Amino acid sequence: MVFPANVLGALDFSVIDTIDQFRAVIGRDFEAKAPTGTDILTHVASGEYRNRFALLRELGQNLYWVNRYTLPMFEKQPTRWRDVPRHRPDLFLPLLTPWEDADRKISAVESAYDALPARWDADAEDRVFALLFDVFRHKRHHATELPPIPPTVAEALARPEALTLVLPRHDPDYRVFTPDEILDANEEVPELEALLRWSMVLHNQYPWERSDGELRPVSTIGDDDFVILYHPRDREVLAFIDRVRAAESDAAPAATRQASVPAFDARPPVRPYPPVRVRETFTVMPKLEALSVVRGEHICSNDDVIRNSSFSWSPMSAAEISAKTGIDQRRYSGRPIEQLALDASLAALTHAGRAPEEIGAVLVATCTSDRLIPSTACWLSGELGMLQTHASVDLVAACAGLPYGLSEAVRLLQEVRRPVLLVCVEKFSDKIGSVRTSRMIFGDGAAAIVVAPAEPGDTGDVQVLQTYASGPGTEVNSIVWPNPEFDNDITVYGPEVKSLVRRYLAQMISELEEQSDPDASDRSLLDSIELIVPHQANKTMIVDLAGKAGLKEEQLYFNIATMGNVSAASIPIALHDAVTDGVITGPTRVFAPGFGAGAVGGYAVLTMDPAIIAPEAGPDGNGTASAMRTSVSTTSEDVRVAFGE
Repeated sequence: MVFPANVLGALDFSVIDTIDQFRAVIGRDFEAKAPTGTDILTHVASGEYRNRFALLRELGQNLYWVNRYTLPMFEKQPTRWRDVPRHRPDLFLPLLTPWEDADRKISAVESAYDALPARWDADAEDRVFALLFDVFRHKRHHATELPPIPPTVAEALARPEALTLVLPRHDPDYRVFTPDEILDANEEVPELEALLRWSMVLHNQYPWERSDGELRPVSTIGDDDFVILYHPRDREVLAFIDRVRAAESDAAPAATRQASVPAFDARPPVRPYPPVRVRETFTVMPKLEALSVVRGEHICSNDDVIRNSSFSWSPMSAAEISAKTGIDQRRYSGRPIEQLALDASLAALTHAGRAPEEIGAVLVATCTSDRLIPSTACWLSGELGMLQTHASVDLVAACAGLPYGLSEAVRLLQEVRRPVLLVCVEKFSDKIGSVRTSRMIFGDGAAAIVVAPAEPGDTGDVQVLQTYASGPGTEVNSIVWPNPEFDNDITVYGPEVKSLVRRYLAQMISELEEQSDPDASDRSLLDSIELIVPHQANKTMIVDLAGKAGLKEEQLYFNIATMGNVSAASIPIALHDAVTDGVITGPTRVFAPGFGAGAVGGYAVLTMDPAIIAPEAGPDGNGTASAMRTSVSTTSEDVRVAFGE
């Protein structure tokens, strides 16, 4: 499976307001990991490269850095000088500085490659080298001090002695790779497949006979010579350029200037928030009637992640991703998030034997919905044919979606005294961008639960509920979406996430130790727990922190290896899989803790009965669970659908 944004260097300029913001994005995505030509020369001289792959990777990162402004902003079009408009504000002509010590750097790279052993596949590495080195050896200009926005043609003409790239001729049919060729590139070794895509993208940045190019003063360009004209990629790029130029002329509107926001130290509440012991607090007991699951239909393995490594990533293998996260694959869907929710809802209602008109409220727990009006819950109510509900609302509690959703469902039961439909659903695949942290962990999926009033005298299935939110500002903002600083994609700040999980787990365990078992007052609630099904955030992290909190790994159930992190949907999908995997074979008391973005947290202590598990449907509504767990081959068209291309 292919992630186009990882190699194309695309940015959303609608969310970038200033040149400083743009420089920060470029610095992180293109510069932080990239060596300069001088760096590569130094690495060659010191014998740092142990094999050809190491050199190829740095060569690719260097060339992405050379194109750090043009890749996201401009299309390069060789144009006959006589045909170049002289006064348009939306056409740009780069002024360049000759590349220092070019011959020595080119010779060093060529000699080093010839002397180094292949890392995996000599033929594949040779193909990649041929593409990258042809670009590298014919690069004429120095790249360190390139301006983010080049001069317009008129501005370039005002500097007649400045240099630009000139071609004596140009073939408009010069061979470039099509988008499908880039997306469908294939090599047996995932790392080499990624490098092949890099080299194809970089080749397309120079769609002319490179050996013909030379740097010449603007004043010496002949009418029949060709220059490389830069065209903004789209209207958003041009609007960004206009904003920057307006700011440079002190014409920026005051509304674009951010006011400073006072920061306050995080202080604890005046008294703790006690857990909600359901039997002692409410009169209507909650009965779990059905739990259905819908998975993303596309399987993305760790090899797939590596096959599409971004040029901004440090080297990491598929095995290292598994060791770091506990994830071997994650699920992506071509269906919209609303469809995932609807499919799960229909399966849950069918299994519970409930008609839509019996449902008193619909709750949707999600942090990835693109829909604000109507809410996903209201949309879902309408699609299910519910003329009216007492409440249909979305809850944004991220990875604590299940405890938040169950808490609200149980409260609503007291009012409506009829079943509540709780849907936990996420679609991350079109929001994870090219940052490796997000690429590694997030997936798509949905779960729906029918929570109904228990019969008189029945103690119900939910014993204790607790929710938390907030914390130090660093933890509150540990996961951000949309994030303008990361092209409006989801962003994860790992150390801060680990901090909030550590804080909440310790608090949760303390509360369980302090409470008595609702069914046996002579033991603690913690001692009554038979299985722990945590939010599937990162297995390695959770096992480590749970151990420090006094829990044993064998007490914990994980399905993260095959599902990834599905945020609000992760716990209910894991509960489902604990049954299908034979871990839960009869009514079992489960502790289900969740924690995540916004420094939210919470848990549910509930009885999980295998009888509530609904048959799992495929993407067409007719499949089975076993069919859905079978790997699916994908094409470039599947990818476009899954990622909204």
